[in-house]
Amino acid sequence: MIDFLNSLSIELKGDRQILLEKFNSCLTALKVDSKTFLLREGEVAKKIFFIKKGCLRMGFYQDDRDITFQFFFENEAVSSINSLRSKQPSQFFIESIEPTELQYIKVKDFQNLADEFPRMKEMFQEILIKRFSRYAQLFLSFIKDTPTQRYIDLLNNQPKIIQRVPQHYIASFLGITPVSLSRIRKRLQK
Repeated sequence: MIDFLNSLSIELKGDRQILLEKFNSCLTALKVDSKTFLLREGEVAKKIFFIKKGCLRMGFYQDDRDITFQFFFENEAVSSINSLRSKQPSQFFIESIEPTELQYIKVKDFQNLADEFPRMKEMFQEILIKRFSRYAQLFLSFIKDTPTQRYIDLLNNQPKIIQRVPQHYIASFLGITPVSLSRIRKRLQK
């Protein structure tokens, strides 16, 4: 959890130790195998997950197809933000791709801490801004880039995805079939 807090640019000043102690007292450790759902499509999100080790993906089902639209790795926070805030069912699932060690905080505990420590709200806003920026880049990439360009961008800017995520999830993330991804990879190897 400390690594996650350090990855944010928010300065905690004198409250740091007190906040860390209270935050840690609200966290629950969790180890899951690969292919474990932490949140299913249609469930209301009640937890924010922090990845210590492992990889998660967000996705949804459409016409019997499993579509992946986001990956998360060590020192990242994951939840269905819309579901947390609106208390409405999530439009997507969160699933582990590999054995994963997590910590989670229940949303009510997070809200209590945010009321006590206003810096928590700033941390949450920073997470949202980073995620929004990531989604905006992805959206633009689907409009202006070819699948080959999107794959090259992954190779250059997010090598963890290429190294750790199964090819069929990468293909789904890129909006192509596994066969198309295989062709792209072969062309680039020449």
